[in-house]
Amino acid sequence: MSNNVDEYITNQASPQKDICQALRELIFKTFPGIKEEMKWGVPTYTGGNYYIVALKDHVNLGFTIKGLTKEDFSLFDGGGNTMKHVRVDKVDIDEDRIIGLLKLIDKRVRV
Repeated sequence: MSNNVDEYITNQASPQKDICQALRELIFKTFPGIKEEMKWGVPTYTGGNYYIVALKDHVNLGFTIKGLTKEDFSLFDGGGNTMKHVRVDKVDIDEDRIIGLLKLIDKRVRV
């Protein structure tokens, strides 16, 4: 875990702080050895395949779209050309959905 990411999360307002921490823990639970760093001013994982960004009233968990199929795109929000995201509004996170998306991206990136 990165001290810079600790600082980023600590400096967030609630509930974003708690959501960021819960997402971070879920990422590490899913991929125990994943690399964490600050990139683009936000916490990123495995060289930018995933990111967490706290916004005014929610948190986005972002994903690279490398290797996604057209069907996969419907699982995500956003209109980015290289990244998509899911919006997380509360600490009560749908863990099964998030873990499924993390593993989907991991599988697609490895292909």
